[in-house]
Amino acid sequence: MIQHTISERDRVPMVQKLAFGSGHFVNNMLPGALAFFMFFLLTAFGMDPFLAGLLGGLPRIFDALTDPIMGFISDNTDSRWGRRRPYIFIGAILSGILFVVLWQMDENNSQVFNFWYFLILSMVYLIGNTMFSTPLIGLGYEMTSDYNERTRLMAFSQTMGQVAWMIVPWFWVIIADPEIFESQAVGVRQLSLMVGGLCIVLGILPAIFCRGIDSSHIENRKEISFKTMFSNLKDLFKGIVQVSKNVPFLRLCGATFLVFNGFQMVASFSVFIIVFYMFNGDYGMAGTWPAWFSTVSAVLTAFMVIPIISAMANRWGKRNAFIISTLISIVGYGLKWWGFNPESPFMIFMPVPLMAFGIGGLFTLMMSMTADVCDLDELKNGMPRKEGTFGAIYWWMVKLGQALALVLGGLVLKVVGFDQNAATQTLETMTNLRIADIVIPASTATLAIIVMWKYDITEEKARDIKKQLEDRRGVL
Repeated sequence: MIQHTISERDRVPMVQKLAFGSGHFVNNMLPGALAFFMFFLLTAFGMDPFLAGLLGGLPRIFDALTDPIMGFISDNTDSRWGRRRPYIFIGAILSGILFVVLWQMDENNSQVFNFWYFLILSMVYLIGNTMFSTPLIGLGYEMTSDYNERTRLMAFSQTMGQVAWMIVPWFWVIIADPEIFESQAVGVRQLSLMVGGLCIVLGILPAIFCRGIDSSHIENRKEISFKTMFSNLKDLFKGIVQVSKNVPFLRLCGATFLVFNGFQMVASFSVFIIVFYMFNGDYGMAGTWPAWFSTVSAVLTAFMVIPIISAMANRWGKRNAFIISTLISIVGYGLKWWGFNPESPFMIFMPVPLMAFGIGGLFTLMMSMTADVCDLDELKNGMPRKEGTFGAIYWWMVKLGQALALVLGGLVLKVVGFDQNAATQTLETMTNLRIADIVIPASTATLAIIVMWKYDITEEKARDIKKQLEDRRGVL
């Protein structure tokens, strides 16, 4: 393959990479913290499990509706600060403040009051978070137009984003420790202040330091106002239809849905297997092993796997890097059968380096390839560029997969005979659970490889598209 030199114009300075990466840290920290904090809806605030499930599911539906709208708005915004940065700045501040307010519940309030308080505040919080997250993703797609620099940028941001996943597994350990907080409810309230404040500080950095394309040259943007609201909805639907006809993009969405859905479906199984298979239901003996399992996975993903995948993509192309990394992850899933060993707990870390290639390769490569797809869309459909819309629909697919995984994961637990009220589980149940823990993600990963087999935006094609665009409208 011919080695191309990245022009100075297409290089993303380190300051911008760090700022963009800090945004991805926040983009992972907020939902990660939210997920771990929600465990304490039951234990700290006495929420009924069914109501807690509704509080987890209903806001996701609302979130899926707001993403494409925010993507359309940021695509068509015309301001002196660019299309994305004003929303990122305001959204980071709103997200941090509303996250704190969301968790200032009083355990002495009635269950009904806390249910409606949390549900309403969740909706408001998600508006602020969507205002931050969707433009941030769109900004990343337009920070460089170079095929390889896009991968480097996404690899760098994903590495910084993984730091959040090194931290959040320890939240439930910290909150539940009576030597740190006098009660779990106090722990939730106080820790939310720290999380919210940190996310505000780091979240505004992309708005201050990152630069996208020169939006003053973008044509055919729609007017964003209350007067044009209904016509904008028509244009939004038209844009979504155009995006849905982009075959390479559909392959990216399909592969992401399969890999992420398979991974998320069994994500909680590792905890159950560690506790009930390795330590026979003794939570005290299991201790912090589940947290260490998640943290080590994130560390290896950030500092070993993502750099390797980035190098693979630059050498062999993004599609080939995805197929290779996904195959490696399948081997890792298989090794879990021997890794979860009651006689040697440290063996749980044996499959982790190989498994990490699955999720580590997924978002690093898919976000880089989505940026290439945005160029193809402009070539076929003209301006305005739709990075925000592409990003919103891609992450809608991620959220849909996550929501479906939560439902199907519970169904699998029921099918294998897992009894949440039992102190121990039968050998047959644990054997079936361990098989499902391997077969499900390995199967969906295999299907993802099939979906991506005919993905056809190679480096040569991407560079040809870039040249055609520059000849058509000059450099943005």
